[in-house]
Amino acid sequence: MTHENAHNGLHEQPMGELFKQLSEDLSVLVRQELKLAQAEMTEKGKKAGVGVGMFAGAGIVGLLALSALTACLIAALATGMEVWVAALIVTVLYAAVAGVLALNGKNRVAEATPPVPAQTIETVKEDAQWAKTQLPSEKR
Repeated sequence: MTHENAHNGLHEQPMGELFKQLSEDLSVLVRQELKLAQAEMTEKGKKAGVGVGMFAGAGIVGLLALSALTACLIAALATGMEVWVAALIVTVLYAAVAGVLALNGKNRVAEATPPVPAQTIETVKEDAQWAKTQLPSEKR
């Protein structure tokens, strides 16, 4: 059936039948849009989770800069310099690692925002525009 024949067929159907068909089409469309939104939000949630995990890693590495485990590095460096200089070097090293992890985590979280299903919103707008063109008009 060509587009013109399908269009003419719509004019021959009773108004109640057209509204029933439109209602069924909209119901299917809404279910499909909800599935799309769910898939899109799941993907964004995964990206945000990875970013949050990287922030946690940055926090752990930052704590290592202040922990007693660094004492052995400080002691090794202190054999050739003042203890406070050795402690400062180890602290700067751990802080640099924490900074890199924090920046990577921030970028991953930014990829997942805004937490709205943008693609679904766009297709819903397109669907609404399509539905407007399908309603019978007295001007036609």
